[in-house]
Amino acid sequence: MVLFRRFLGDVLRGHRVEQGLTLRQLSQEARVSLGYISEIERGQKEASSELLASLCGALDLPLSDVLRDVSDAIVLEEAATRPVPLPVTVKVPVRVPAPGTAPDVVASAA
Repeated sequence: MVLFRRFLGDVLRGHRVEQGLTLRQLSQEARVSLGYISEIERGQKEASSELLASLCGALDLPLSDVLRDVSDAIVLEEAATRPVPLPVTVKVPVRVPAPGTAPDVVASAA
């Protein structure tokens, strides 16, 4: 099952690490407790829209970029967990000549 909060946490952590910020630094900049950010990054807590806006502001990221990254990660996860369809067997009807009649002859190019 895809959990939005898990992917959101992964994306936020990825951006934080990419920028070289510690949890403490992000916590101070966003004015959100370090422990709460940690729980969000681990996918254990849901982020409210206000909190998400604060984190995006502290990371200098548009919310739309973060949500797009989360959406892309979900697409990949869904594709990886989607069952592979079984091959479809197509049955072609076979024409059987009636008793006492000659079968159709098909010319082939030789």
